[in-house]
Amino acid sequence: MDSKQGNGAAAWGGPGGGRWAGIGIAEVMLLLVAAVWGGSYAVAKQATQQLPVLEFIALRFGLTFVVLLPALRPLFDAQWRQGLAVGGLLGANLLAIFVCETFGVSLTSASNAAFLISLCVAITPFVEWWLLGRRPARRVFWAAGLSALGAAMLSATSPADLSLGWGDGLMVAAAFLRAVMVCLTRRLAGRHALPALTLTAVQSGVMALGAAAIALVASPPDGTWHVPPATASFWWGMAYLVLLCTVFAFFAQNHAASRSSPSRVSLLMGSEPVFGALIAVYGFGERIGPWGWAGGLLIVAAAWWVTLPRPDRL
Repeated sequence: MDSKQGNGAAAWGGPGGGRWAGIGIAEVMLLLVAAVWGGSYAVAKQATQQLPVLEFIALRFGLTFVVLLPALRPLFDAQWRQGLAVGGLLGANLLAIFVCETFGVSLTSASNAAFLISLCVAITPFVEWWLLGRRPARRVFWAAGLSALGAAMLSATSPADLSLGWGDGLMVAAAFLRAVMVCLTRRLAGRHALPALTLTAVQSGVMALGAAAIALVASPPDGTWHVPPATASFWWGMAYLVLLCTVFAFFAQNHAASRSSPSRVSLLMGSEPVFGALIAVYGFGERIGPWGWAGGLLIVAAAWWVTLPRPDRL
C-alpha cells in the first residue's frame, strides 16, 4: 500500500508493518500533539498578557522559522515553486486559524472556546466529503458526534453555561478552518515532495510575515512595536510554544495528515481538551466535576473507536 494512502506511517506490531489495535506511529504522534497543545493554553495566555496578540504570533512563528532554517534545504531543487505554493497556502490558512483562535478566546469564556474549537472534530467529515469527494465511513460520523458532545460536557458544568457571542463566532470559524487545514494538507500531499519539517518551516515563515504585516496595518499611526519582556517565565513559555507546540506539533500533523484520513486525524486531535483538563487539574489546581469527566471519557472513547481496524462494511 502506498504510504500516502495508508492509515498511518510505518506501524507497530510485528513483521509486515502490522498495527496494534489500529494504532500506528502517525496516530501516536497526533496524541502527543494533543497532549502538548492541551498544556499550551495557560502558557499562551500568560504570554499574551505581556505582549499584544499579533506581535506575539509574529514572534512565536518568527522564532520557529529561524529554528527550522536548516530544514529549508530541500526547497533548492526543481520543485521549489510547488513547495512554496503549498506551504504558502497552508501557512495562510494556519495564520487565519491562530488569529481567530487568539482573538476568539479573548472575547468568550474558556469553556465555550474549548467546546467550539473541538467542533472541528464534527465538522471535518463534512469538509472531507466536500473537498476530497470521499464520504467518510458511517462510524466516523457517529464518533464525531460523540466527540463534539464530549467536548461540550467537558467544557461546561451544565448546558446553561453555553452562550453565543462574537468570540463564539470566531471560535466556530477557527474550528472550520482547522477542518479545512487537515483536508487541504491531505489533498495537496501529492503536489509536492517536501519533507514535513520543510513544509512546517515554510508555513512558519508565512505566518510570521503575515502576523507582522497585520499588526503593522492595524496599529495606530503613532504606534510602536513592543519589545518582548526579558522575564524568564516569558522565554521559557516561548520555548515551550516554539519547540513543542509548533515545531514538533506541526511536523507531526503534516506527517500524519498525508498518511491518514482527515477525519481520523481530526478525531485523534479531538482528545486535546482531555489533556488540557488533566493539566489544568494536576498542574494548576482547577476542579472538574463528574459532568466534565464524563465528557472527557466520551472524547477518548471516540478517538479510540476510530483507530480500530475498519470492517469492510463500515
